[in-house]
Amino acid sequence: MNSCVPDESTVQRLIAEIEASTPRPHHASLLAAAERLIPDCPCRFALTRGGWYRTGGLFRADGERLTDNLNDWLARELADCDDDVAEFMDRHTDGELVATRHTGRTHYFVAPYGAAPAEFLQLEVEELQEVLDRRLWDAASPPADAQELADPIKPASVPAQAVGAPYYRFRRLTDLRQVVARQSAPPGSLPALTRLMQEWAASRAGAHFSEHWIVALREHQDRYNNAVLAATPVSRHERDLKPFHWNSDLRGLDAAKQLQTFDRAAGYPGAWYFHLVAGGLTPRDMAFAVMRDIESGFGYLSDVEAALLTGWLREPYSV
Repeated sequence: MNSCVPDESTVQRLIAEIEASTPRPHHASLLAAAERLIPDCPCRFALTRGGWYRTGGLFRADGERLTDNLNDWLARELADCDDDVAEFMDRHTDGELVATRHTGRTHYFVAPYGAAPAEFLQLEVEELQEVLDRRLWDAASPPADAQELADPIKPASVPAQAVGAPYYRFRRLTDLRQVVARQSAPPGSLPALTRLMQEWAASRAGAHFSEHWIVALREHQDRYNNAVLAATPVSRHERDLKPFHWNSDLRGLDAAKQLQTFDRAAGYPGAWYFHLVAGGLTPRDMAFAVMRDIESGFGYLSDVEAALLTGWLREPYSV
């Protein structure tokens, strides 16, 4: 099936509507905009990942905002002081300066457009809120240089009081089929993500890949300045899954029970295998122990899962 990635003008309209929307617990306005602009590929919420932040702006103690961009402001002010931090602090001793940060979460939405595991769109939207972060410097332990002023090792933290309403920022809209096509591998072998998708298609999961996983993307440059797209599968159930209680003596029915319990928690058969190659929750030692069970005559794996495990033991990989 052809991808339903919208054209550039539609993407720009989508960005504008998303960023004009007010964040709500179930993202109703965001999803409505996506459905209106990409009607052939309705998006649905998949996963939220948080715990990150970006540098914000700067306020005086009386609440006056000096800048929205702390780093740019510091660069200008320090340049005006010939990078003399002592002179900079002398200029700004008339009032306590408080830096802010933008606390962030990334929301992932998926929209399958075909039966193949990689045939889905992934929409990533950040939700941010500006909060008070720290005093610009600690008078009891003043910064020694500009780097310590901009990013102190031991910041003089203040309560994280909100100074603005939450807001959305569009990150990217991606066709995962194109991501898989961009992956590379040494001659004679499959890219890890390609192999994972092929194994999912051959498995008994019984659901689209995007029902259970999203793909975290990160683009960087290699030493030759070529753009490299790193793609890491992330389980949509990661918060609900617990590591195995595995030890070298666990065999037979006890091993089978752990695999079955894990699969039930994940919501599909063979989940233990995909968390061996992608999620990291299944210990590698467990794979070898399960194969020893199979060779000893235990039959608690399906033929499909036994074949996947045999292939992995012959040529181990991870994504």
